[in-house]
Amino acid sequence: MGRAGPLAGVRVIDLSRLAPGPYCTMLLADMGAEVIAVGGGRTGVAIPEFGRGKRQIRLDLKSAAGREALHRLVEGADVVVEGFRPGAAARIGADRETLAALNPRLVYCSLTGYGQTGPRAQEAGHDINYLALSGVLGAMGPSGEPPIPPLNLVADFAGGSLMAALGILAALLEARATGRGRHVDAAMIDGSLSLMAMHLPLWHSPWWPERGEGLLGGGAPFYRSYACADGKFVAVGAIEPPFFAALWGGLGLGTAPDHMDKDAWPAIEAALAEAFAQRPRDDWTEVFAGTDACVTPVLAPDEVWREPHFAARHPGWPAGTVPPAPRFGTAPPEPPEALAADCTEAVLAGLGLDPDEIRAAIGATAGVRPGLDWPPAFSGGGAD
Repeated sequence: MGRAGPLAGVRVIDLSRLAPGPYCTMLLADMGAEVIAVGGGRTGVAIPEFGRGKRQIRLDLKSAAGREALHRLVEGADVVVEGFRPGAAARIGADRETLAALNPRLVYCSLTGYGQTGPRAQEAGHDINYLALSGVLGAMGPSGEPPIPPLNLVADFAGGSLMAALGILAALLEARATGRGRHVDAAMIDGSLSLMAMHLPLWHSPWWPERGEGLLGGGAPFYRSYACADGKFVAVGAIEPPFFAALWGGLGLGTAPDHMDKDAWPAIEAALAEAFAQRPRDDWTEVFAGTDACVTPVLAPDEVWREPHFAARHPGWPAGTVPPAPRFGTAPPEPPEALAADCTEAVLAGLGLDPDEIRAAIGATAGVRPGLDWPPAFSGGGAD
């Protein structure tokens, strides 16, 4: 089912669940890979938004017939992605050693929170935990207040999904050259730490004295958000002198001061806050449109598709869904097909299994929804 793209002809078997693994394989599907999501029990696509461009099948991997069907799939695959705790995949015949024996060129990616080794490898965790241990969470949020995680964007998706996809692509290149696959150990905690490469050396320096302070941490008046007259916000990122001069002039404040003089920061912040508070956000958007002042509106998620730049880059794209990234060439990408509801019989028949073998491979997963529900259901007075 793989669409046209640079990964056309690559077959990916996705045994993961929740968010990082399915998002990783969605990125691969967006680039043209054929992705088969194996559902049943605690595997499969649990978040529908990550199912686009994929086919889903159900296998009872606790049964011999289900494991045999998986092995048949793997024999013709290029990549397997799994997110089990270390050692768990071996109990269902889906570990790297077993599958690599069937297909030596297989790229096997384990995408987990703490990785395959280390004292925390068997612990449960979520994005906020990996951020906490990698120093990212301790760097976020205002001074004197509890650290605030940026949703689950950093560890799950940047440190996890994107790093896993990068490792998979590198290993695919090597496998095509050598005929031998690799085990990609993509740990979200490692990816989160890697993302701190530029920042760690600046901690407790004049550029970043503490959380909520410094050049990029919220302390610099030219790199933060400001409230407007309507209660909405603009984001300012005018670090370089020409950009700050354009900001200062665009606000009608006259000749720009030396914005790198930290002693002047309180006065600069007060002047910027007072100026932005005089007009609504969208007025300031018009004032600074087309300038190099690095001022943009802070959009709520439901406002994104009314932003002209997105509309120009992705004309006709369905609101509320994200387009493929990155783009290849100048033509806007076409919306990929949605997740096919259940392709089990077609996929397994394509492997040569007869109807009885297919029923045996499905086994106890018949009628079982894969993965976990997202978002979870609330109870009590806080539910909407």
